[in-house]
Amino acid sequence: MSPEGKKLFNIIILGVSFMFIFTAFQSCGNIAQTVITNLNNTDFHGSGYTSMSIIYGVLSASNLISPSLVAIVGPQFSMVISGVFYSLYIAVFIQPATWAFYTASVLIGIAAAVLWTAQGNCLTENSDENTIGRNSGIFWALLQFSLIFGNLYIYLAWQGKTHISESDRRTVFIALTVISLVGTVLFFLIRKQEDTKAPGDDDSTNEILGESSSARNKMMRAVAAFKKSITLSFTKEMLLLSVTTAYTGLVLTFFSGVYGTCIGAVNRFGSEEKSLIGLSGIFIGVGEILGGGIFGLLSKKSRSGRNPVVMLGILVHFIAFYLIFFNMPNDAPIAPMEGTDQVAYMIPSKEVAMLCSFLLGLGDSCFNTQLLSILGFLYSEDSAPAFAIFKFVQSICAAVAYFYSNYFLLQWQLLIMVLVGFFGTITFFTVEWGAAAALAARGSDYSSI
Repeated sequence: MSPEGKKLFNIIILGVSFMFIFTAFQSCGNIAQTVITNLNNTDFHGSGYTSMSIIYGVLSASNLISPSLVAIVGPQFSMVISGVFYSLYIAVFIQPATWAFYTASVLIGIAAAVLWTAQGNCLTENSDENTIGRNSGIFWALLQFSLIFGNLYIYLAWQGKTHISESDRRTVFIALTVISLVGTVLFFLIRKQEDTKAPGDDDSTNEILGESSSARNKMMRAVAAFKKSITLSFTKEMLLLSVTTAYTGLVLTFFSGVYGTCIGAVNRFGSEEKSLIGLSGIFIGVGEILGGGIFGLLSKKSRSGRNPVVMLGILVHFIAFYLIFFNMPNDAPIAPMEGTDQVAYMIPSKEVAMLCSFLLGLGDSCFNTQLLSILGFLYSEDSAPAFAIFKFVQSICAAVAYFYSNYFLLQWQLLIMVLVGFFGTITFFTVEWGAAAALAARGSDYSSI
């Protein structure tokens, strides 16, 4: 197989592995609060929102050290270990215990930081400035198939049910645990690249770091990766992109946890309210895949750069927020187990709810594919620290959003996303204009990014 063929093979395996793991994890996240609401009449007293807040809070802190861990262990083995912890978290729901639930939340937060740092490193190692857009789109589209498969199963299994029995819960989470483990095993198929730099390496430190097999040199690489993360955090471009990244964290929380809970709480949807959670996830996945395909795989045909895609993303999201505000009861995110009978500014419509799910996914793919692309372009020599900072900002904002989702009415959650999204779009434009100017100075074609 040619070097380019090997790199493309690695990107596809990376995407398929993530697809399996996040088929399980994102399905788990979508239904966690609904399942837990049914469990709170037992000895279990956990909160899905609190768990996700812990996960993303720990994830954000762990991103400070994840480049060092990837430097020591290597990206492939880092992803394997992380996948095991994802599977353990999902398995907790088979026989839930409050202490195990929150302990697993902490562990998966650490694992997620390592997983996404290693993913960014692997994506960049197998790309160059001409293929980073294409490869980002391939990875993103494959990843988002996870939203379709897991939620389709939930939709079919829970159709017509208003209460989730113990048997229903166990069947779903045993299946999801197995799916997550399959994705973990697939990481072993990724082929190592020759003459690639380890996370934290740069030209001035190559002689000092020496052979990667040395324990002493691995520790030196880990320290170098940590220092590089701190240095990159305060660059102008990274600070500006952090506002855009913060917005993706807020949206991630909303569509992966809050919006499904809102749909499941609307009593006017009748006996379909629980199965509609799965159908919503499917429409989110369709939007994500469509966006990843159009704006990633076809990026080479665009000569306008990344800004038009991000502009489309924010417009699509603003339309979705407007329709959700009119369609969903204001107390839906914090409704009790009995649900809510309130009505917003229109009688709740299942069709409008599913349209909003699609728009949320489409807009999210616009932002994430372009962020992955611009990070890989700007920081091709420092991919692990750059992607660690990206996940740090995204996850800490997701943690904050999961925390306030326990208390804020729907209108306030939508308002926060509108404000942060507006400023995040402006800051992304600023960085992209700078990248375009730098590329023009090098005499390269703007469409290549």
